[in-house]
Amino acid sequence: MSQQRYKPKTQFGPNLGTNHRTEQRRQSKKNMAEEPITTTTTLVTPEKQPSSEASDSTHEVLPKETEAPKSVTETDLPETAEATTKPEEHHPPTVTETETASTEKKELGEASKKEVAEEKKSMIPLNLGSFKEESSKLSDLSESEKKSLDELKRLVRDALDNHQFGSTPKPEDAANTTTTPEEVKIWGIPLLEDDRSDVVLLKFLRARDFKVKDSLAMLKNTIKWRREFKIDELVEEDLVDDLDKVVFMHGHDREGHPVCYNVYGEFQNKELYNKTFSDEEKRKHFLRTRIQFLERSIRKLDFSSGGVSTIFQVNDMKNSPGLGKKELRSATKQAVELLQDNYPEFVFKQAFINVPWWYLVFYTVIGPFMTPRSKSKLVFSGPSRSAETLFKYISPEQVPVQYGGLSVDPCDCNPDFSLEDAASEITVKPGTKQTVEIIIYEKCELVWEIRVIGWEVSYKAEFVPEEKDAYTVVIQKPRKMRPSDEPVLTHSFKVNELGKVLLTVDNPTSKKKKLVYRFNVKPL
Repeated sequence: MSQQRYKPKTQFGPNLGTNHRTEQRRQSKKNMAEEPITTTTTLVTPEKQPSSEASDSTHEVLPKETEAPKSVTETDLPETAEATTKPEEHHPPTVTETETASTEKKELGEASKKEVAEEKKSMIPLNLGSFKEESSKLSDLSESEKKSLDELKRLVRDALDNHQFGSTPKPEDAANTTTTPEEVKIWGIPLLEDDRSDVVLLKFLRARDFKVKDSLAMLKNTIKWRREFKIDELVEEDLVDDLDKVVFMHGHDREGHPVCYNVYGEFQNKELYNKTFSDEEKRKHFLRTRIQFLERSIRKLDFSSGGVSTIFQVNDMKNSPGLGKKELRSATKQAVELLQDNYPEFVFKQAFINVPWWYLVFYTVIGPFMTPRSKSKLVFSGPSRSAETLFKYISPEQVPVQYGGLSVDPCDCNPDFSLEDAASEITVKPGTKQTVEIIIYEKCELVWEIRVIGWEVSYKAEFVPEEKDAYTVVIQKPRKMRPSDEPVLTHSFKVNELGKVLLTVDNPTSKKKKLVYRFNVKPL
């Protein structure tokens, strides 16, 4: 049985003739043919919705006509007989998005108008300039850049031959230092004679605007610092800390960059804060653990020509202690200086989410001292737009649940979905209703996850059989979802006959909402 999935796109597909679709389904009514599940995304008018009264029960069966409801449950539905034919061909459904008035539309009162006005007034700019990451393909370099790279390689060769990097020679080479070149590696990669060496050297060149002598000086200083800090030994150490929720890697962005999350609000915990920053020794340990984390992450990057050798950074500023904590400020300043001097060009983009007002004041002070190129890598977003901002760069299935996505912590168990199961996004405009229609062509168990960022909508799910006189099965009666409700709803439904599952979100508010969903098919 095929388990192929169809992901809706924001475009119109071919128009399916009514007669053709009727004939196709007539051939499959007596049994579920082995065809993939497909989806249609559409907005439906209130008149087209099956009527039902809200209650706490689910899987209630409703008649499609206006006759009196019968006492039937999901388990009473008959299974289809053995099939003798299959659909001759499968046509993708038409994908449309139309707008109709919400059945729960509210008037925009003075309080709501004030709320909207305040939100616009305090709106934080999403980015501070355009930025396109430089290609790591050597073939994409300009002639002048190639010339600078060749010149740097020549200078590095001379420095290695003359032991200018100051590495300790091997015992067998100690007596022949004048004839044996140094062997220097950085992030596990030799400075020369390796397919990945050119990409490493390019990082130092770009950090110094392709000024060859300045790039060589930076490289020498970095090698010296790494030796003094004993980086290679640090990578292998078994350091203990309680910062798993403060800094962690999770998923990839839309271009394949690994994503690192920095959650500063965790330091509101006084016990954790004191354990990390209360004295100089603890601050040194904090710095060592962060460098170890970064080194291990960098060594997983792809330094081949055209590979992904940069990281997408997400900085969560919610409940951040702010600039008043001098210990945190001191440790952060030291860490930033080390990163700037010794880890060039490893950040693809810096996204600051849940940004408070004081951080913008801080940025106003330091902004003039930043280069336009550095500014262009920064993205800022306030609390109300954080998820929307992340989705511009990271697919929802890759974004952790706490930031508006569908991905759970790796320590948690989600047997139905993984990072590889793609999610779809839909914008539900104010005062409109959005319905996701999943057409079923085979016996299966359909499992889906759905969320609306911030909720404040009504949600319902139902199964509509293809058979004309069959009953509509209410999987989830209309439920008003509040912001405090569970962020992600997971449902499943066993399908034994042709039909379609409808997931309906009704947005009565004055704000647009982001709907995210995905589904999987399990054979029966």
